Amino acid sequence: MRRRTTISIEGDSFHINGRATCAGRTWRGMAVEGLLMNARLVQGVFDDLNPQTRSRWDYPDGPWDPARNTAEFVAAMPAWRACGLVSFTVNFQGGSPEGYSRRQPWHNSAFEADGALRDDYARRMGQVLDAAERAGMAPIVGLFYFGQDERLADEAAVLRATDEAVDWLLERGYRNVLVEIANETDVRAYEHAILTPPRVTELIERVQRRSAGRVDSPAGRLLAGVSLGGGGLPTADIVEASDFLLLHGNGVARPDGIRAMVDACRAMPAFRGQPIVFNEDDHYDFDAADNNFLAALGRHASWGFFDWRRPGEGFEEGYQSVPVSWGIDSPRKRAFFGLLAEVTGAGGGGAGAQDREPK
Repeated sequence: MRRRTTISIEGDSFHINGRATCAGRTWRGMAVEGLLMNARLVQGVFDDLNPQTRSRWDYPDGPWDPARNTAEFVAAMPAWRACGLVSFTVNFQGGSPEGYSRRQPWHNSAFEADGALRDDYARRMGQVLDAAERAGMAPIVGLFYFGQDERLADEAAVLRATDEAVDWLLERGYRNVLVEIANETDVRAYEHAILTPPRVTELIERVQRRSAGRVDSPAGRLLAGVSLGGGGLPTADIVEASDFLLLHGNGVARPDGIRAMVDACRAMPAFRGQPIVFNEDDHYDFDAADNNFLAALGRHASWGFFDWRRPGEGFEEGYQSVPVSWGIDSPRKRAFFGLLAEVTGAGGGGAGAQDREPK
């Protein structure tokens, strides 16, 4: 299958088709070039295989429909891209459809109990990744999620699921994806030891080895890493194994905390200059003089918007909460994408956007 979009890493910068993202761009004196502007949009292939909980996700105008969800996701993609979004996280398994959850009785997994990849999930993921490839975007594809990893029977199933997901990506010729082994590997809810910090590097390295020589890209393989919980920092082993570092800003209420996380990663002896990417943060204040987005930007770290529907909010709120309204159709969404367009110079932002002062 002929593909036209390739993601690569040079130093601490991401390149798409051999050119740094936002090439030459600065904003308020901060370098934007090479950053992976992203959002947490993990529910693009969501479904619930538990008949007892499936009705929770009904639309305001009809029953839950995974095909509709993916179709509306794909239809919204050009608007996100026009505002400067070059990446998003989309998951094979999980992401709480409530935003945050203590229990997860629903069944949202692209993998059977033995690790086999389900055809229906693969079909929807293909629709998402094909559209991203056409749009020149580079998604972060997540494999495993706490609260759903127990849908896999044992460690052998985890290994099979990893291999089947990797082989599926390779067989379809994707050169524009990054692989996130597990969402928040340090969360204690994981059932399988291989998905936790002492051993998760085994899976990072497994993806790297299995894909070696099989991707038409500068690295010649898939690029892989794993994310940490809000405020968490990677272990030395994770830093050493990862092609990029994935951090989360949940729980980090002050922008100085974001700056401190980036500085701490770069000070680690195992750090070798990889890109640092926040691919989940639910702190906003986009009109403020300082916020978590700008704090990351000032440290040349990429930042990702995590939006969930708060109690009492309407359908249009929250990209994490199912059912999802995928448009840019709420005040929070418009605030993020408005700032993103200014920072990247997209949507006619131009030089004037570089000089606009915050409120």
